Amino acid sequence: MDAKQDESAAKLQSVRSLKALMMTNSPQSNTNLYDHLTLLLMKVMDEHPHDAVDVIEDISQDVKLTFSEEKQNFLRDFPSTTAAELLAEKQRLLFSRPEEDEQEEQLMETLYPNVREVGFYLEQAGVGLGREEMQRIFLALKQLVESQALLGCRLWGKILGTESSYIVAEAQYIEGEEEEEKNAEEVAEKEEEREAQAKENEMYPLPQSTYKPPPAVPKEALGTGANKFVYYVCKEPGHSWVKLPSVSPAQITVARLIYKFFTGRLDHQIVSYPPFPGNEANYLRAQIARISAGTQVSPKGFFRIREEEGDEEDEVVQDSSEVNPDFEGIPVFEMASLSTWVHHIQYILQQGRCTWVNLAGKTGEDSNEEGEAEEKEEPDEPEPEVGPRLLDPLSKDSEMFNVPSWSSMVSSTLTFQHAVAVQRSNRWPGAYAYACGKKFENIYVGWGLKYAGEGYSPPVPPLPQKEYASDRKEIAEALDPSLEEEQELKEALDEQRAVQEEMEDIDDEDDED
Repeated sequence: MDAKQDESAAKLQSVRSLKALMMTNSPQSNTNLYDHLTLLLMKVMDEHPHDAVDVIEDISQDVKLTFSEEKQNFLRDFPSTTAAELLAEKQRLLFSRPEEDEQEEQLMETLYPNVREVGFYLEQAGVGLGREEMQRIFLALKQLVESQALLGCRLWGKILGTESSYIVAEAQYIEGEEEEEKNAEEVAEKEEEREAQAKENEMYPLPQSTYKPPPAVPKEALGTGANKFVYYVCKEPGHSWVKLPSVSPAQITVARLIYKFFTGRLDHQIVSYPPFPGNEANYLRAQIARISAGTQVSPKGFFRIREEEGDEEDEVVQDSSEVNPDFEGIPVFEMASLSTWVHHIQYILQQGRCTWVNLAGKTGEDSNEEGEAEEKEEPDEPEPEVGPRLLDPLSKDSEMFNVPSWSSMVSSTLTFQHAVAVQRSNRWPGAYAYACGKKFENIYVGWGLKYAGEGYSPPVPPLPQKEYASDRKEIAEALDPSLEEEQELKEALDEQRAVQEEMEDIDDEDDED
């Protein structure tokens, strides 16, 4: 009797445990198995489905959807704003017209570049950016002229990048405009660090280096040479325009030795060998100066040399040009020849400037400041570097890797009176120039890199500099003497010491007498 009671008590305990387990709520749906089975059996008794065992899974799913506390939301999430929508919102402002008098608007129209006309002729030549983008760029240039109060502006081109591209606008330099030097604080900090190091060296003197770096080539003044024009860039029409800094000869010199793609970020640091002195904004400005000097061309006779008297009486400076009012245009079939096109932008010399500067006088001034009194032979004056003359024809351009510098074509060979003559640069892929009657224009659309032949080979680093000069005897390592040589030296020193003692004794005896 007791065994049966114990067995029934155990069964009752197991049933209670199972029921407690079934009544445990799920953390996801906040329901339990006991209630779900109860509702499921009630639904079966109410509906009396045919072959309930075959549809029990569907009935269970319906019970979950019907009696679940958290109903399922079938509405889609509100999509986040895309980058295209943000760009369209910015470009929408370009099409809004401010409330101004119509007369003032007509006066200001003379300053705006006719980008639509340029796009039409470029389309005839088979190049360009498309009508829609050219229209947006025209509105962006209009916004630039109004915001910066520029005297003149034109579309220079578009430089592609790995992350984003640059739309480049060329503007006339305004006299009296001063460039903001962002590195002034950094220069002051470096000078303070040098002064602190100099004080430490006074307490603990360190060996000083005798190396003297060559004098730095001075930067050309704004409005002259490679800094004749001012350039603004933006990533897309509607974005804010950013003014590029002026270019220095050191930046142009290093830019000729490296081959780097643009990223689309002006503050990106250029990692290269040789090290580039600046960030991507400076590298972009250097490449724009190089491309302009090599690909900005015009029909022969459109410009003429502006003659300016130099220091000497008979010297005439030919470093600038002006529009020739007597130019009547050249027929299109003649414009297909390279001899009818000329360069109207100054050539950049190997020194990194458009005008050569003599650095020999600076080295002499430095030596005088240091107070060197020794008379040295004066070095010979270096010969001034001379590049191609202004308004030289394209036929004088040399080949690169057995490839001509330019390729000529005509938009139509059937109707020359309505055709457009086009010149394409092979030295700078992406540079084009067209001419039609008295109108011409230059544009660049490319990666901002020069043609490098079949493959580009970076320069090899130079050999490491010698720590000491090989001809200095005081630092030359001597051989250790042998035992016999040490004995001979010791005996010689003993003899000298004995002779000195005898001489001292003789002197003492003479003093006593």
